[in-house]
Amino acid sequence: MSRAPRIYISAGEPSGDAHAAAVVTALKRRVPAVTVEAFGGPELAAAGAVVLDRMERFSVVGFVEALWKVPAHLRLLGRVRAAFKAGRYDLAILVDYPGYHLRVAAEAAALGIPVLYYIAPQMWAWAPGRVRKLTAVRRLAVILPFEEAFFRDHGVAATFVGHPLKDRPAPPPRAEARRMLGLDSQRPVLGLFPGSRALEVKRLWPAFRDAATRVRQARPDVQVVAAGTPHAHYPDAGAIHLHVGDPLAVFAAADAGLCKSGTTTLEAALADVPMVIAYRLNPVSFAIAIRMLRVPHVGLVNLIAERDVSAELLQDAVTPGALADAVLPLLDPESVAARRQREGLALVRQRLGSPGAADRVAALALELCAGGGGGRAA
Repeated sequence: MSRAPRIYISAGEPSGDAHAAAVVTALKRRVPAVTVEAFGGPELAAAGAVVLDRMERFSVVGFVEALWKVPAHLRLLGRVRAAFKAGRYDLAILVDYPGYHLRVAAEAAALGIPVLYYIAPQMWAWAPGRVRKLTAVRRLAVILPFEEAFFRDHGVAATFVGHPLKDRPAPPPRAEARRMLGLDSQRPVLGLFPGSRALEVKRLWPAFRDAATRVRQARPDVQVVAAGTPHAHYPDAGAIHLHVGDPLAVFAAADAGLCKSGTTTLEAALADVPMVIAYRLNPVSFAIAIRMLRVPHVGLVNLIAERDVSAELLQDAVTPGALADAVLPLLDPESVAARRQREGLALVRQRLGSPGAADRVAALALELCAGGGGGRAA
């Protein structure tokens, strides 16, 4: 390609925005003249992408909740289709967010624009039969070690690029992290990680908060700190220290954690924090999801280790008593439960690959651009 590539990158929620921004940074490091336009948020903008549509109005969790956002997504898809048809791009990079991005992939492929999909839809969990929807994708960059074989076995060109969490800064030492958070460096710490989305926090916070109260009744020496977000509310926190912002210090300070299912569990694994995994959805969404589930675990640490590393409590099982009973033994680092879990977490860290995921995605993107098959001539 004689000119610098023109790339469209799309991310529909905060985590995708961060991962997409890292890819843009890697692209600009390799090819400073690359043009990148985007659907995304503040991190993509800060990385140098021209954000044409902001993601903040679109992000939702759950089958039922997503219905309310369908019209807005259809309007966005119409704008993106028009840009593809005009031949503005040589490549589309789609990051996570499958409900919308699978439609974008089909539109791009129909117009001859290669698609690089980064962070695969979790079809291995919910609907292996839907893998055919990925036939529009030229290359799939996956971040979980078991995904490459799964998608290749289903006819999709998948490449394991490692997990982007491996590129996060090293956590501070435990004593330093506790001082940063205003905690006593000598007393044990329970970390609460109820999620980054307001609705997730609303559903999990009361149970996490009340479980922490039970833990402190059983172990008065335990300090409790919650990883908070400015977009959510944490009523009646009482003696719980609330840290709003990057949760890295909270993971570094904690002896054990109550963690929302999802990427949070991998963050805990990387920080070597034994955990109890919990999740709640809208009751209708949960009823749909549990019937579609095709894997033996919900927690990513358990899926990656291929065994029961951390206890999982879902929906009605997420009670203060059950959470407290499960996490109390983990607060003693010498307990059998804590030692056994740390063995599993070490295996998870090893299987997540080496740092450099975003740079590997950028390399795949430039290979696809150089290979032709881009949009129509402008």
